[in-house]
Amino acid sequence: MSLFPDALWLNVSPAFQGFNRPLLNHLSQHAAIGHWEYAQDLDEPTSLDTALVLLHDYLKHHNRPIHLLGHSTGGLLGLLYARQHPERVRSLTLLSVGVNPTIDWQMHYYTQRRLLPCDQQRILRQMVHGLLGCPSKDVTETFVKLLEQDLYQSLSPHSLFRSTHLLPISVSVPLLVCGSVDDMVIDPNQLRDWQQYFDQSISRLWICPGGRYFFHYFYAQLVSEQIANFWGAAALHQRSVISEELLDLGV
Repeated sequence: MSLFPDALWLNVSPAFQGFNRPLLNHLSQHAAIGHWEYAQDLDEPTSLDTALVLLHDYLKHHNRPIHLLGHSTGGLLGLLYARQHPERVRSLTLLSVGVNPTIDWQMHYYTQRRLLPCDQQRILRQMVHGLLGCPSKDVTETFVKLLEQDLYQSLSPHSLFRSTHLLPISVSVPLLVCGSVDDMVIDPNQLRDWQQYFDQSISRLWICPGGRYFFHYFYAQLVSEQIANFWGAAALHQRSVISEELLDLGV
C-alpha cells in the first residue's frame, strides 16, 4: 500500500494554517489528504523556484499523479508546478487565485504602504476589515498579529520594495478555480477571466456566495463538496480518454 496521499494541500503561509483545517477535515472523508508546507526564513530571499524544487523533490517519489490544492500563493505554487510537470498532477484546485496569479493580500497591503501616510499597524487593521468584514476588536487585534507573522514567514512574491507580476498561466491538467463573491483581494472578474484559459471539458469555475478571502474556512463543507465532485468528474474524464485511446488501438 502506498504511503503517499491521493491529494496534497500546498501551504506556504504557516500563519494561516488554521484556516485550512476545516476544509482538509471534510476532504479527508473523500480521499487521503497530505499536507506540504514551506516556511520562509527571515534571512533567505523569497524564491518560488526554491519552493518548486523542494516540492518536486517530494513528488518525484510518488508513483502516480496526485491532486494538488492550494490557497492564494500556495495555489500559485501548484499552478507553476502543474505547468512544469503536468504528468505528475492528476488535477489542480486553486482557491483565491485570480487569472493574474501573483495577486494576494500582501500585494494590496504593500500598495497601501506605498501610497498612504500610515504606519504598518493601522494599515494591517484596515486589511483585517477587508479580509474578514467587521470583526470584534479582540478578533481584529489577533488577526493583525497573524497578518504581521505572514508578512515575515510566507512565500509571497511581494515586498515593500517591489511587486512581482506574472501573466496568466494555462495548464493542461483538470483545473478547478474557486473564489468568493465578496473577496476584496481576488474579485469575481479575476476569477471569471480564468475561463479564457480553460479546457471546458475538464475544468471548472465556482464562486462561493460569501466568506471573502478565507471562504474555504467559513464555507468548508460547501467547498469540500465542490472539490470532491470535481475530482469525481476528472476521474470519469480520464477513464473516458483511456477508453478512447484503447479503441483507437483496437484493444
